[in-house]
Amino acid sequence: MAAYAICVRDGQVLLARSPGPGGVPEWVLPGGGTEHGEDPHDTVVREAEEETGYRVEPTALLGVDSHRVTRPSRVGPGGLLRRTVDHHGVRLVYEVRITGGALHPEVGGSTDLAAWQDLTAVPGLTRVPLVDAGLRLWRERPPTGR
Repeated sequence: MAAYAICVRDGQVLLARSPGPGGVPEWVLPGGGTEHGEDPHDTVVREAEEETGYRVEPTALLGVDSHRVTRPSRVGPGGLLRRTVDHHGVRLVYEVRITGGALHPEVGGSTDLAAWQDLTAVPGLTRVPLVDAGLRLWRERPPTGR
């Protein structure tokens, strides 16, 4: 379970940059995993501040993005694959507004940069699919949340 923020203002969306697989940087929505016992509403507030420096307030739950992928687990001793992992991620996407703080990169975390990106430039960015899914939820605001 994870919670992510969509923050759009003046034709720009707030994104964070992650090292990505193979070290190729990719843009992501600010957000991440919910701690045990943590409300997802609190997760998105915490994660957005950690990754962007901004304090945010969720203004709407836009929807849910469910993602499933089967992949090999990490390499074990002797270079042998341990097993296949069936990963299912449930990601809540919140619209947020900035209430304070200042833009700065996360230090020692999962991202290394936070920046405002023009909405028209997003299709040309190297990004994770959740960026597009989140922006679709923001634009369409589907009544069913998906």
